[in-house]
Amino acid sequence: MQLFGGLEGRIEKLEAENAHLFNVTNILAKRLAELEKVMDGQAVTAAVPVVASKPNAKPAPKKEESDDDDFELPDSDEDDSPKQAESAMERMKRLNAEKKAAEAAAKKKKPAQVLKSNVVIDVKPWDDETDLNEMEKAVRSIQMEGLIWGDSKFVEMAYGIKKLQISTCIVDDLVGLYDLEDRIQEFEDLVQSTDIVAHNKI
Repeated sequence: MQLFGGLEGRIEKLEAENAHLFNVTNILAKRLAELEKVMDGQAVTAAVPVVASKPNAKPAPKKEESDDDDFELPDSDEDDSPKQAESAMERMKRLNAEKKAAEAAAKKKKPAQVLKSNVVIDVKPWDDETDLNEMEKAVRSIQMEGLIWGDSKFVEMAYGIKKLQISTCIVDDLVGLYDLEDRIQEFEDLVQSTDIVAHNKI
């Protein structure tokens, strides 16, 4: 009988130890769950005691500013505005220069307008003995760039004396009328004087 009495005591002891381990396991499981909640950022009121608020800590003394701190860098907006204004001015200058260059190129490509005139000149001889045909031949022998001789005729002046009236087409920029008259009057043996009778722009 002693044998069965000893076994009953051991069984009761094991059951007690088993119950104790079960309780400990439950407590550890609860603590582990609470720790997981804390790790997830959830408040645990039962496990975490409320801490009384402390008075605000005294602010740290302000660090003494050095002389270098007195120099403040300008704001980025203020620093960028002169650059933006300068770039806008440079853009205007560039566009103006491009416009002038384009106009100059257009003027070079566009052929300049050629101005011409029809001129009628009276060529007077010394007297009625002057050979008018020889005088006309001398006048037509004058060649200048921009000078084209036209029709001619002999016109009665007075006392049987005739003059040579000759037309010509000139390019205004190339032929000067005063120069042309001087060239004609170089034939001084045949020509007494010259007059511009008509000058019409074409």
